[in-house]
Amino acid sequence: MSNPCLFCKIVAGEIPAKKIYEDEQVLAFHDIHPQAPVHALIIPKHHWASLDDVAPRDRPLLGHLLERTAHVARELGVADTGYRTLINTKAHGGQEVFHIHVHVLGGRPLGRMVAP
Repeated sequence: MSNPCLFCKIVAGEIPAKKIYEDEQVLAFHDIHPQAPVHALIIPKHHWASLDDVAPRDRPLLGHLLERTAHVARELGVADTGYRTLINTKAHGGQEVFHIHVHVLGGRPLGRMVAP
């Protein structure tokens, strides 16, 4: 990739991150602009710009990503009280970094998400 995205640079070690978990397929790290007392990002090391770029052949990696998301929530101590997971998709969905990622937010009651 000639111009890697921000998260690809983190995966490559070119940009530092406060890592929480890493294996061959995923990386989890603390968000630099937390929106809750606990705010982590879990990313696949494979680059997909958004959830819309995922194909049926990608199910095993996506399953691993979600299972590791729950693992990270347990590691961060929010699994027992609850946490929110969020995948923003494209600009209107609030996606700012175009590399699929799961937000884990917790550490306080987050309230209901209500449509406008």
